[in-house]
Amino acid sequence: MPTRAAAPSPPPATAPSSEQPLAARVNGQPILLADYEKQVAQFEAALSAQEPDLNSEEGQATLAQIRRQVLEAMINQLLIEQAAAREGIVITDEEIESHIQADIQAVGGEDKFDQWLAENNFSPEDYKAMLRSELTYGAMFERVTAAVPTGAEQVHVRYILLESEEEARQVLAQLQGGGDFAALAQEFSRDESTRESGGDRGWLPQGLNLMPPEVEATAFALEVGQTSGVITSQFGYYILQVLERDPNRPLSPEMQQSLKEQTFTRWLDEQRAAATIERFVETE
Repeated sequence: MPTRAAAPSPPPATAPSSEQPLAARVNGQPILLADYEKQVAQFEAALSAQEPDLNSEEGQATLAQIRRQVLEAMINQLLIEQAAAREGIVITDEEIESHIQADIQAVGGEDKFDQWLAENNFSPEDYKAMLRSELTYGAMFERVTAAVPTGAEQVHVRYILLESEEEARQVLAQLQGGGDFAALAQEFSRDESTRESGGDRGWLPQGLNLMPPEVEATAFALEVGQTSGVITSQFGYYILQVLERDPNRPLSPEMQQSLKEQTFTRWLDEQRAAATIERFVETE
């Protein structure tokens, strides 16, 4: 089965006649109700195979969530396509056909590919539209995130995570009295992922939200070798120590991808904020 189609992107809206009902309109461009309902039906069919009792209260809540997510995804995709048009990005028919042929080969031939389309309620035209949307998304993602740096300021930190403020202050008092940070982390820290290494978290880049914001802010405010006081967060009480600092340390591929995704999400939020979006369907 072609992996890209496991979670289909909504096809671009087509130009409607004046009689065709709409699900939404984005900057004057329509999303047809028929396209929206088809997307919802595909997701509901997939869900019904996993959750047979969709008439329950929980099932109805899940269906409502699917309807909201489908509509907002279609709005997002249309905003991306509008931006791509402004940027002069064009996905050619040749590119679409090349991807289709690769997918046919991946599943073992045209017969198996046609079977997969039928099983997932896709017509060939639906699949082409989905591919065009995905390739447009990919092209805009690369355009928007092209300036994302490959390095960032990072600090090498270790920490002790405690459940209560009282316990945290007791451990802090031991540290201030000359206690060994790594030994105390191994004895008291509630964080199983760092406890055995003496609380060593490794390198923490700024701005990737890899730790609670209070902890990250404190980490970048400390000098090398300095230990924090008790930091209160939603996950518990931290005591933090900075071991090293690098003003421009290379980001791992995973960190760089995370930064790109955050950058693209912010860009898309800006597109939504600046757009005129009209919704014509109830998703509750």
